Amino acid sequence: MESLAEIRNLILDMDGVLYRGSEPMPRLREFFAFLKERSIPFILVTNNATRTPLERSRKLAAMGVEVSPSKILVSGQAAARYLRRQYPAGTRVHVFGMPALVRAMEEEGFIPADDDVKVVVASVNLEVTYPKIKQAVDLIRKGAQFIATNLDPNIPSETGFLPGSGAMVAMLATAAEVRPTAVGKPEPIMYELAMDQMGARPETTAAVGDRVATDIVGGKRAGITTVCVLSGASDRVEAEAAGADFIFDDIGALLDAWRTALS
Repeated sequence: MESLAEIRNLILDMDGVLYRGSEPMPRLREFFAFLKERSIPFILVTNNATRTPLERSRKLAAMGVEVSPSKILVSGQAAARYLRRQYPAGTRVHVFGMPALVRAMEEEGFIPADDDVKVVVASVNLEVTYPKIKQAVDLIRKGAQFIATNLDPNIPSETGFLPGSGAMVAMLATAAEVRPTAVGKPEPIMYELAMDQMGARPETTAAVGDRVATDIVGGKRAGITTVCVLSGASDRVEAEAAGADFIFDDIGALLDAWRTALS
């Protein structure tokens, strides 16, 4: 894709792109108004599995942007859909993570459990304790498949970077001496799920993200155009080195360039 004018479908990361923590990015409402005005289908995707799509929708609503939960895909959902390709409904799964991840597993028919499990699914756990770490590690060492929603080392917030899923997964992996299978970005599955939902083709789809190692690399693996914004985790040097197709300071700058391309 040589011009932003060729974009027909959009996949947007959330943390670091649309907001930092509870702080919306400048011109957030204007950006979504543009997408509505141009009838551009979009899906919001995030590796952060600590909130459900409904909770993400409500967060955006508080910032003045209305997005249906059906247009939000979190890594917990992607992990659950990935596992349903391997295991039938009713399979017992141990969740090391937040209630949103438990719900994602339940929605795909899995039974959250603490013993006799086939899989341990791990992500950020804001209520982590030593006994919870030990329990997850014991299950992995006994043979449960080890799945990580993602391996992001940190999460951008309005106060700086917070420990991410990758930090906690690394702790479990070190103790269990087992490497996990990661599902979230930069694995292409989330982009593929989003495109399937929109009925989109890679050649006319663009992904907007702030973290080169996940958003840009993942977009390239999925064969779609990549747009890096510098409002979150990565800087221009990283974005250029990774070969991002377009680079902007933030979504406001992307909006201006997009409008110019269409004029």
